[in-house]
Amino acid sequence: MMRYIGLLLISLFLSCERAVETVPIIQEKPSEPNIEIVPNRYNAAFLIMDGVYNTELTAPFDIFQHTIYRDSIKPMNVFMVANTHNPIRSFEGIRLLPDFNYLTDSLPPIDILIVPSAEHHLDTDLEDEAMIAFVKKVAENAQFVTSHCDGAFVLAKAGLLENVVCTTFPSDIGKMREMFPALDVREDLLFVHDGKYITSAGGAKSFEAALYLCEHLYGAEVARRLAKGLVIDWKLEEVPHLVVKSE
Repeated sequence: MMRYIGLLLISLFLSCERAVETVPIIQEKPSEPNIEIVPNRYNAAFLIMDGVYNTELTAPFDIFQHTIYRDSIKPMNVFMVANTHNPIRSFEGIRLLPDFNYLTDSLPPIDILIVPSAEHHLDTDLEDEAMIAFVKKVAENAQFVTSHCDGAFVLAKAGLLENVVCTTFPSDIGKMREMFPALDVREDLLFVHDGKYITSAGGAKSFEAALYLCEHLYGAEVARRLAKGLVIDWKLEEVPHLVVKSE
């Protein structure tokens, strides 16, 4: 009898084990975006991926999101796009939930595309053909395309910086010149504005590039008020930058 019970338990265990092995893992896809797109605002989309650096994302995100608290301007809808709806983990370990999957979702028109730096923007990310194609397509109709730190490598790979003066993270300027020898890459600048493109040195100086775009769109007084809300002493004339041509 004991032998029979033992055989029965083994059989049940094996059956459960096989059942566990065959249960599919279903990734839930949100039926609706995680953010409301309010009409009559600029749509500012942040392109994120695993390994995105916190500061290059959060600095401009904070500046742009705070435009909704300023009167008499056209504020921004700020949202994140990725190639997934699953959480993205930043380089520093923060888990981020994308608002849109650019591979599967219908996205709102993007007026401002922001490309923060990520861990692999100098290597494997540049081999992501779908991501590069997305950036190139959005740039066709966007009013502004901005990069922070090594996000400039993504713009360069998409062919967007040809005949455009640009910059990137200071210690990666040599690498960018090596990878894209035809480009005009400048050093000793915190950001460069050429046409619809604004490229930034990144890091904490990503605040300056974002404030500059706000000053360009809304005027100096609004930019100063945005900066004051984040305890930043904003004086454009004291920031090393270059404006080649603006749109």
